[in-house]
Amino acid sequence: MDKTVELYDSTLRDGAQAEGIAFSVEDKLNITKMLDRLGITYIEAGNPASNPKDIEYFKRVKNIHLSKSKICAFGSTRHRGVSISDDIGVKALLMAGTDTVAIFGKSWDLHVTKVLRTTLHENLNMIRETVAFFKAAGKEVIFDAEHFFDGYRQNSRYAMETLKAACEGGADVLCLCDTNGASYMNEIFELTCKVINRFGKRTAIHCHNDMGLAVANSMIAVDAGAVQVQGTFLGFGERCGNADLSTLLANLQLKRGINCIPEENMQLLTTVSRGIAEIANIKLPHDHPYVGSCAFAHKGGMHIDGVRKIPQSFEHISPDTVGNERKFLFSEFSGRSTVLSEIRKIDPTISKDSPQTRKVMQRIKELEHYGYQFEGAPAAVELLIRKVLGLYKPFFELEHYKIIGEQPAKDDNMSSTAVIKIKVGGKSEITAAQGDGPVHALDNALRKALSVFYPSLSDVRLIDYKVRVMEPRDATASKVRVLIETTDGKNNWSCVGVSSDVIKASWIALVDSIEYKLTMDYEKAAKKDTVK
Repeated sequence: MDKTVELYDSTLRDGAQAEGIAFSVEDKLNITKMLDRLGITYIEAGNPASNPKDIEYFKRVKNIHLSKSKICAFGSTRHRGVSISDDIGVKALLMAGTDTVAIFGKSWDLHVTKVLRTTLHENLNMIRETVAFFKAAGKEVIFDAEHFFDGYRQNSRYAMETLKAACEGGADVLCLCDTNGASYMNEIFELTCKVINRFGKRTAIHCHNDMGLAVANSMIAVDAGAVQVQGTFLGFGERCGNADLSTLLANLQLKRGINCIPEENMQLLTTVSRGIAEIANIKLPHDHPYVGSCAFAHKGGMHIDGVRKIPQSFEHISPDTVGNERKFLFSEFSGRSTVLSEIRKIDPTISKDSPQTRKVMQRIKELEHYGYQFEGAPAAVELLIRKVLGLYKPFFELEHYKIIGEQPAKDDNMSSTAVIKIKVGGKSEITAAQGDGPVHALDNALRKALSVFYPSLSDVRLIDYKVRVMEPRDATASKVRVLIETTDGKNNWSCVGVSSDVIKASWIALVDSIEYKLTMDYEKAAKKDTVK
């Protein structure tokens, strides 16, 4: 890999502008550690002039040893009619104490005259003077030419003048921003080439995804000579988001042979991506390229057969290259070999034609006929196999539960209460808990009761809950299929339940999710004891 591209991550700043995203200082510090471990070159951590939380972050991050990443503070050019020495934003940016700063300035004359309400000449002075000030302070300066591509379409001469002003101030990097996400690849390529040829500076690209082209536009800018790519992990950000660095990193390094991070770190990609999604409290799409849970999932019988024989026949890379794993989905398309591969994860001695294999397949078919669907619930499949093989260890027994509906107070969303009595090893525990609806209350009560016996369940929580009506023509008497996804902060797993009673279907899925977690903990402890 002779060519190198710097990855500039703006998850903590641009990503935090996405709807529903809010990072605490601890969240930002934890994400910083993840990105550094992966090997990201720059971490744009926030705007110290915008809120006290970012100021605290910049103070605390100085105490964290980073092996690879450079922390970058973000801010604007000085304000119109204000001297550098008196500008509050400039002072805050300087106080952040980072070796690198990103300064954004307007490159679209529309924004200069209508938004900033200043003159074109004054805007150039603002850019030039601010960049020069930070260079004099010994900083590496990245100039973000905001709305560069939109500005070039309307007034090409002026857009280029803003870059010239940044260069006159001593900018180290010129970042071309497709802020509205409205540019096509040919525009990105042509203008990136033009800027590089004219100014000869390190050039960066910053794309938004309003037309779904952020990743493609970023890659074409690299083809044109850009040496820095800006984006956010998983692509979340304002409006439709930013260029997705998790996809860009893999595309550039694995497909184009461009060095972005240490080669051995590529296997951390899935872990880091899922960790950031967890901290951001968002659900990582199953079909997300490279790192999604279905990125290497196979359902069709022909596909499964092909992958078993020659993996590259239906996989563009090996999943372990990015720390992901292959999945064969259970469905009406699955063959006996698919079932056998899951059985052998539990008991490697079982053969394709054994009675146990036939029993498992028969049970799966019975449950699918009843309304179960296992392709999205691999944890439920594993428990089913254990039960058929006689390897299932029940961890608790339900004695009874009761759901109480109530009218919440104005300041209380808890609309249901669940009372549950369970038995573990001959000892009973009765517990009550509230929830936002009966299923939430039941989930809270079950985990609360079991945590007395199994403390590890305190880390478990529900992250997704889906209900599917099986036969709508039966109206309220219809069977429903409930699919839930659970996490313990490190691993996610899915389970399914079916019943004509939505509470019972939910209970079946909830119990399986808890049983799966306890089974995994039990086996992990057993392996440690064996090693000892």
